[in-house]
Amino acid sequence: MVIHDSYNGNNTMLSEQDYNPPKAHKALGMSTLAFTVCFAVWTIFSIIGVKIKQELGLSETEFGLLVATPVLTGSISRIFLGIWTERFGGRLVFTILMLTTSVAVYLLSSVETYAMFLVAALGIGLAGGSFIVGIAYTSEWYDKKHQGTALGIFGAGNVGAAVTNFGAPFLVVALGWQQTAVVYSAVLAGMAVVFWFLTENDPRLTKRASEGGETMPLKEQLAPLAKLQVWRFSLYYFFVFGAFVALASWLPRYYVGAYDMSLGQAGMLAALYALPASIFRALGGWMSDRFGARAVMYWTYGVSLLCLFILSYPETQYVVSGIKGPIAFSFGVPVALFVFMTVALGFFMSLGKAAVYKHIPVYYPGHVGSVGGLVGMIGGLGGFVLPITFGALNDLTGVWTSCFMFLFLIVLVSFIWMHVSIIRMERRRYPELTEEETSRYLPEIQLDYGQERGDQTGNKQT
Repeated sequence: MVIHDSYNGNNTMLSEQDYNPPKAHKALGMSTLAFTVCFAVWTIFSIIGVKIKQELGLSETEFGLLVATPVLTGSISRIFLGIWTERFGGRLVFTILMLTTSVAVYLLSSVETYAMFLVAALGIGLAGGSFIVGIAYTSEWYDKKHQGTALGIFGAGNVGAAVTNFGAPFLVVALGWQQTAVVYSAVLAGMAVVFWFLTENDPRLTKRASEGGETMPLKEQLAPLAKLQVWRFSLYYFFVFGAFVALASWLPRYYVGAYDMSLGQAGMLAALYALPASIFRALGGWMSDRFGARAVMYWTYGVSLLCLFILSYPETQYVVSGIKGPIAFSFGVPVALFVFMTVALGFFMSLGKAAVYKHIPVYYPGHVGSVGGLVGMIGGLGGFVLPITFGALNDLTGVWTSCFMFLFLIVLVSFIWMHVSIIRMERRRYPELTEEETSRYLPEIQLDYGQERGDQTGNKQT
């Protein structure tokens, strides 16, 4: 099955002959490290926000807005950063992004009012846009055979959220939240300098510069965004990434409120969720290469539904009429089970994040920045909308588990839409398939099967 760029007619992915493992691995390592630092900065409000809430006397909704505001900037900026990365290269864009964000983090230490906290949070949110810059930059170094694993490894930089959840509480105790922001600013600025001097321009940009080629017109860069398929990928990412960001920021507050824990305990338990939700993204990339991205998405949604159903059950008091009188008992999710369910949820979300981005360089090799930027933007907007929704649901219902009930509904609707869309797509693409064959090849049309069918159906594009 030959996969072409739908818009220029050429396969623009790096060929196996041009693949240079030493340079590619170096670029991957530096990009992953830089993304980890950026992600730690991006989620800083999950810890210092708790202190700010206490100092300013914020409501749950106001706290949710504060935590979510950096995600808004990081989300909206992704599509523009993706386009700029295609034009100017990831090395330059990544460096400028980190330097700019470090200034915003430093200024956070002098803010006093809630309104100015929101303004500072908008600047800090630029760190979240580093994801698409790194994806576009890293994908240029790898051929199709290795891209899924490489992008999965890069995405493991989400572990920065665990770094913040685990380390920031200790910095807050030792230095105060203002100086914690200063430390984060210095680390981010230092990372920008290291990244610039230890990386080089990607192969596509280097080739274009040496041959005097022109950059792709903006209209052509944005052309794939008219594809419904791109928006379907965005829906997948709304949950696997948007909900991950939302929960990474929300869980410390959840543990403090629902289980009456200290901030330090809450941060460490939240890190247990963020860690597998980050580091196993590399495994998700490998599994997408090995078993197919669709199969991984089915596993992700199936297990997520089970975990969210259990997590949604609120603490409930029961009274039944016994032989000798009323018998009262209660049922709820104990801390140990809650932690286990969130870790399992995070693990499968990490697989799903890699699976979504496995699709993009395969289907749109010449538009990774713009397509990946849109998908990342929609996913990031989930990270913005969901914490606000969680806070509002708490204020409206007074039920702590309402956030998981809401996520359960999102996953259920997404799962059904994904399944119906894939069935219809495969039957339309290969009308000669029987219902049994459609089910058999549902997770991913296998390469050898696709080549065989391509000979019979005119080599239809996937």
